[in-house]
Amino acid sequence: MRQAHSILDRRRAGVLLHITSLPGGLHNGELGKEAFGFIDQLVDMGMTVWQTLPINPTHGDGSPYQCLSAHAGNPLLIDPETLVHEGWLESSSSRDEIKGPQEYKRSLLDAAFEGFVRHGGLEGEAFRGFREAASFWLDDYALFMAIREKLGGCAWTSWPLPIRQRDPGAMEEIRSELRMQTSRVEFEQFVFFRQWHALKRYANQRGILLFGDVPIFVAGDSADVWAHQSEFDLLPDGAPRVVAGVPPDYFSKTGQRWGNPHYRWDAMEASGFQWWRARFRSQFDLFDWVRIDHFRGLEAYWEIPRDEETAMGGHWVKAPGEALLHALFEDSPDGTLPLIAENLGIITPEVEALRERFEIPGMLILQFAFDGGADNPYLPKNHTPNQVVYTGTHDNDTTLSWFEGLSDEARSHVYQSLGSPGLPMPEALIRAALDSVALLAILPMQDLLGLGAGSRMNTPGTTEGNWCWRYDQDALSTERCCRIASWVQSSHR
Repeated sequence: MRQAHSILDRRRAGVLLHITSLPGGLHNGELGKEAFGFIDQLVDMGMTVWQTLPINPTHGDGSPYQCLSAHAGNPLLIDPETLVHEGWLESSSSRDEIKGPQEYKRSLLDAAFEGFVRHGGLEGEAFRGFREAASFWLDDYALFMAIREKLGGCAWTSWPLPIRQRDPGAMEEIRSELRMQTSRVEFEQFVFFRQWHALKRYANQRGILLFGDVPIFVAGDSADVWAHQSEFDLLPDGAPRVVAGVPPDYFSKTGQRWGNPHYRWDAMEASGFQWWRARFRSQFDLFDWVRIDHFRGLEAYWEIPRDEETAMGGHWVKAPGEALLHALFEDSPDGTLPLIAENLGIITPEVEALRERFEIPGMLILQFAFDGGADNPYLPKNHTPNQVVYTGTHDNDTTLSWFEGLSDEARSHVYQSLGSPGLPMPEALIRAALDSVALLAILPMQDLLGLGAGSRMNTPGTTEGNWCWRYDQDALSTERCCRIASWVQSSHR
């Protein structure tokens, strides 16, 4: 394997910022002018990587790690102004009768679809080509979403039995009934991918690589599980037999009970991991690099009885990670894949051996560096080049808030461990990340803006108040960009 040399080809720096956190847009950031402008600002800061969270359609809680599809794009990220320029939407100005921002966005997409149909778009070559290329996931997803809307948004496990079990006759009948509704869903995906690829082209032209994220598990209420029930560990009614999560760790004393169904790895392996291969094929179409979230679950996963309220009653079960990774690498023409492993949490020698066997870079979190002794792998002196260093991730508090929550003794220990740089937080940790020997340094936007309490993206183990942080348009000033650029340049990134 040549992973270290094919991905981390030189010292790089990048920013962690989800699309939803961009300014502009009524409810969340979008794939419009603010996204293109942010790419320009990345260039101004000397960055060459933009890392996002998963960009798939979410459930009502907004979590990008519990999505309705592992392939589809989130239509809430679509830029309405681009639809106006395409001639499919007359105006994206606000309508008084629309009460909520998501409902308003929905009305704009519906109006754009009507305009698309009027202009003959359903018969157009571009739309037809997209449908054919994406058919391996789009057919099931579009029907799943159309049925879900028809039945009031309830989970597929509550659908009428023939549709739930995908009876051929019932499927043919419901497809015919919902033909126009499925076309509307396909249109939304056509628009999303059209806008995303325009953004990616612009980013790549400006020397910016897009770095995505693939959750190891998928939501039980998703098109993937409904369409591939035999490959998931389900009860006859479609409910998960056991659920996924992690044991007690840094983030939670009782562990995290995610609730996702587990895979039937025997069935997946028997099919040559076709579901996984298709999943990564779609992700490599969207991103230059991809992080495997919860990589350790490929070596062994935490299986929790479905009736347990916490994750404490679970146990580890071995997974065929080596066979899966071999299958994924076989699909690469040159034997390499742009993968990075999220190897955080309870990591065993077996997990690290699996990662190192395929030369997949791992992650280093500086906020975790100051507990324990001198052998803490997150301490800068223990870093190695084939790694990605972060001050913190989307699951951490901002560096400033984290530091302010430490005792005086712990704060002193942090500075001593960093060599007493005499810099304020979060700059001290930012500079430590940039100066690390790790070839890639990723900095959360909150840290670059010097933000403290109240700007956290996610608190693991909680369901309220997450995924909604956004930054102000004026926060990333020209002066701040220049200062950050000087840090990047002095670290030879």
